[in-house]
Amino acid sequence: MDITKKFEKLDNDKQQRIINAALKEFAENGYEQASTNRIVKSAGIGKGMLFYYFKSKKALYHYLTDYTLDIVKNEYLTRIDTTEPDFIERMKQAARVKTIALSDNPDTFNFLGTLLLTSEEEVSTDQLQKIQELQKLGNSKIYENIDNTLFRDDIDVDKAFKLIRWSIEGYQNETSAELAGRKMSSVDLHPYWDEFYEYLDILKTSFYK
Repeated sequence: MDITKKFEKLDNDKQQRIINAALKEFAENGYEQASTNRIVKSAGIGKGMLFYYFKSKKALYHYLTDYTLDIVKNEYLTRIDTTEPDFIERMKQAARVKTIALSDNPDTFNFLGTLLLTSEEEVSTDQLQKIQELQKLGNSKIYENIDNTLFRDDIDVDKAFKLIRWSIEGYQNETSAELAGRKMSSVDLHPYWDEFYEYLDILKTSFYK
């Protein structure tokens, strides 16, 4: 796409400034209510330049969608270790990878949340397929090659999977809310990880043999 090529000729700092401003605007306001005026003001560029790089708001949204899906795949999903057969240990490792990816790309993951709620008309057919492929990859990264024999015989393993996942996601969401607005580089995460591992030990005691 010629428009994308024009944008990608910019220096990296300017590209990232525009991308971050747009990701934040769409994440906070959704596609319909997102304002290109606020995007250019935040990015420090003229509105004409934004439409020189992206011919429409939808074209910009499509670019951001591809950008976000690539980061989720490359910075998060592909880094999950599927050789670990212990479900809780795998979720522990996945949580660490996700925390790093989130701290490096906060606006990207916020945008992803709104992307999943966007009507299909705003996303291309190729992108819908890409989202489905990522969801499939995510499931395989979490559930494939898990040793179910680690679980107690008297519980439903599928329900245990869900309870463990909900517990971990709940802790992550609570911690993210507590740390919102703080610079991650200045936060000592060790106490949070220590507490997190204590909860995981409780889950192991509850569900494992």
